[in-house]
Amino acid sequence: MRCRSDGSRRSMAPPLHTLYLLFFFFLRLSTAWRPLPHMKNNLTELEFGGYKKYEGSSEFVKLKYHMGPVLTSNITVHIIWYGTWPSAQKRIIREFINSISSADDHRSPSVSGWWKTVQLYTDQTGSNITRSVRLGQEKNDRLLSHGKTLTRLSIQSVIKSAVTAKTKPLPIHPKGGVYLLLTADDVYVEDFCQNVCGFHYFTFPSIVGYTLPYAWVGNSAKLCPGMCAYPFSVPDYIPGLKPLKSPNGEAAIDGMISVIAHEIAEVASNPLANAWYAGEDPSFPVEIADLCEGIYGTGGGGSYTGQMLNDEDGATYNMHGIRRRFLVQWVWNHVVNYCTGPNALD
Repeated sequence: MRCRSDGSRRSMAPPLHTLYLLFFFFLRLSTAWRPLPHMKNNLTELEFGGYKKYEGSSEFVKLKYHMGPVLTSNITVHIIWYGTWPSAQKRIIREFINSISSADDHRSPSVSGWWKTVQLYTDQTGSNITRSVRLGQEKNDRLLSHGKTLTRLSIQSVIKSAVTAKTKPLPIHPKGGVYLLLTADDVYVEDFCQNVCGFHYFTFPSIVGYTLPYAWVGNSAKLCPGMCAYPFSVPDYIPGLKPLKSPNGEAAIDGMISVIAHEIAEVASNPLANAWYAGEDPSFPVEIADLCEGIYGTGGGGSYTGQMLNDEDGATYNMHGIRRRFLVQWVWNHVVNYCTGPNALD
């Protein structure tokens, strides 16, 4: 799950052998997914075992800084809505992004409090990840310009179409821009629902013309809500497991929020696969959100999500946005060496 934050050094197409190497890494991406109870078949679990989902300090987690850049410039998230998206669903996602660095969400615990852990990460000059994350321009691709089935590589072609459109193209913003491709509930992306709900990377100049950091997250409502909208939807093969009530009345969208947060945090802290990650192989980076998959509160780890909050309406969440509530997984805090979030009891 990697992207490049500085396009200036990648404005020309790379040599052919470099493209082959990049494409090989591209196919081996470490991807993000929503964790399910007792799931044991993901790559990072195989590498770190049960310690990967450990809320307390762990000597087994060796997160290291590999001297690459992090996103210190103000981040602008440009959204590509691929397929048909109801306005109500768009509003939930927009409001989450606007809440990341908002000074207006005074209710604690807050989304902006969650982002403060991400801000702790620095580059080799000591500069921190930016506090500023804002919503940029948006592009609708209702006619599915590249079809209802996308490969990992064709996702880059969708982004190219958005930034080169004849009418209202998205701005080319290599340094601080993050291009967020969101696919509708009737669109299938390669590996979607096979433990994969989203990933991040960077575009190839040979395809898009620029090196642009991007992330993809899918709407799982029709294809696999039990996988990607957990815990607001649950898989049929686990008898007796009851879904929780989602805070915004849209189980699949509330599930997407945590994956979007996961990807933006990792784009910021490991844009070129040479900054912050655990493990020895940069083609299989275990990043700051990977280390905390499935942890939403104090005591979380393994199949237990941790202590979350419940409102009078029965909805489950762990942080407040500007006007809404959200459930967002924690991220790894390298200062104290464990997963942290704004709703921690300790």
